[in-house]
Amino acid sequence: MEILTDVLSKYGIDAANAEIKSFGTGLINHTWKIKDGDEHYILQRINENVFTNPQAIGSNIAAIGAYLQDHFPDYYFVAPVKTTAGKEMVQMDGAVNGCYRLLPFVNDSHSKDVVANADQAFEAAAQFGRFTKLLSGFDADSLQITLPSFHDLSYRYQQFTDALENGNKQRIEESASLIAYIKENESIVSEFESIQKNPSFKKRVTHHDTKISNVLFDSSDKAICVIDLDTIMPGYFISDVGDMMRTYLPTVSEEEKDFSKIEVRDDVYKAIVIGYYAEMEDELSPEEARHFFYAGKFMIYMQALRFLTDHINDDTYYGAKYPNHNLVRAGNQVTLLQRLVEKASVLNMQ
Repeated sequence: MEILTDVLSKYGIDAANAEIKSFGTGLINHTWKIKDGDEHYILQRINENVFTNPQAIGSNIAAIGAYLQDHFPDYYFVAPVKTTAGKEMVQMDGAVNGCYRLLPFVNDSHSKDVVANADQAFEAAAQFGRFTKLLSGFDADSLQITLPSFHDLSYRYQQFTDALENGNKQRIEESASLIAYIKENESIVSEFESIQKNPSFKKRVTHHDTKISNVLFDSSDKAICVIDLDTIMPGYFISDVGDMMRTYLPTVSEEEKDFSKIEVRDDVYKAIVIGYYAEMEDELSPEEARHFFYAGKFMIYMQALRFLTDHINDDTYYGAKYPNHNLVRAGNQVTLLQRLVEKASVLNMQ
């Protein structure tokens, strides 16, 4: 708690007179809710094992915030609170102390961990689409890379093939059926590589983490804004749309062990399409629009690939809470991908 006292003092907040509570269910950054008199804040310590250059995050958010303030001042953008010295973040001495930032708490708002219905999916998809559309005039290439190769499917596939050469041989044998499926669907990687070479696909300001918990809702379940901007980088629309499909379509999470429970909800898929298109229809090229369904395949395949690679590499990245945890996660995502592909004709996509 002493370190939090020192951090809050940089913002002019006396921790002795403030209420401090752990907050949220995020797995990457440690988060607290701060009550200082009538003011409420969110304090986060950035996980520097994941984000090795936290200052890049601060720089990106500041640049985007300034652009939105200049061009779309009515847009609800949750900008970090500056320290009394005018800084975006607080870097405490010593690696163990880390990098912190303070955000205003949006009153009368709430977030969701799962998508309960199509209306929620529509609201979230529209918010992420609006965020990208409003930043269409911003130079995406001016953003710093906060997670190198984060959604580079070619890189992830190379990690997979390296694991097959150097990883745990017993685990490779046990994963034979999933490995075979990943290899049989390598065309998803080839399609991504074609996209990278296709001038019809625009590099845009991309959120890269569009799960429902990164949208704030009001008491009427209408979306207010998007949050958690750490992964904002240049990218393709398939990253944001694909992550929505991966996390919104099923009623169960990537942790579900009973694969018979994994289904794709048609109404939620269509809500994502309608919500995103409500904002982005005029922004997407015809070639991009034809790859809307592919976005789901792209992201689900990549996550299956990453879980399987980590399993073969003895769980060095994600870790494991029980034996074969990442093998189960990989099987979960492969099943989700299979369910999505089975619905291609129903969803009027190819």
